[in-house]
Amino acid sequence: MTDQPGPRLVVALDYPSGEPALALARRLAPSRCRLKVGSELFVREGPTLVRHLVDLGYDVFLDLKFHDIPNTVAAACRAAAALSVWMVNVHALAGGRAMAAAREALDTTSRPPLLVAVTVLTSHDGAELAQLGLGQEPVEVAERLARLADEQGLDGVVCSAQEAGRLRGLFPQPFRLVTPGIRPAGSDHGDQRRVFGPRRAAEAGADYLVVGRPVTEAEDPLLALAGLEAELEGVARS
Repeated sequence: MTDQPGPRLVVALDYPSGEPALALARRLAPSRCRLKVGSELFVREGPTLVRHLVDLGYDVFLDLKFHDIPNTVAAACRAAAALSVWMVNVHALAGGRAMAAAREALDTTSRPPLLVAVTVLTSHDGAELAQLGLGQEPVEVAERLARLADEQGLDGVVCSAQEAGRLRGLFPQPFRLVTPGIRPAGSDHGDQRRVFGPRRAAEAGADYLVVGRPVTEAEDPLLALAGLEAELEGVARS
């Protein structure tokens, strides 16, 4: 899928229910941001919530990180495409066959969303990867999984902004880099360990910047979004 130029900021609707998510969506604007729906909200509200957001005019990133056998991953991706989402992801650790199955499944749909693969969660560091039997630093694991995703024809990967510069050097556009864990200057990092500010992430080569609590928990979400936009001002797209 070829996505149209639009907002680089993706607001993560990490709410426990649909009511506050829809309330925030109605305050924001599709011209200023895209929206991400993750596991908690989707399990609670299901496809109906996603359709509401799409009907409001938003590009929706369905962030469910499908990680299963190839047939199941493919079927889940087809179901996501039927919701008219803008982007869907699988976990690269599901393997090359699962990613290839997802790609093939989406290519049979009338309006395939962008398909990206999660590399290393931004909550993971080298010590935690070692516990999982991945005896490399996050950037090395991210590079290896990004290569696998690229070989299977995916549209890009989800990676920490700390890895974005290295991956952008290896994978030029149109390979997309989606970076979660974006935190404006002075904000709390929460449970994220590998985070960047929006300007640094964009300058490193990130295409889409996912930000959650700094907007969703802000006293004035519109003002918080404006602050992020200001940090990105003047940074050319990679």
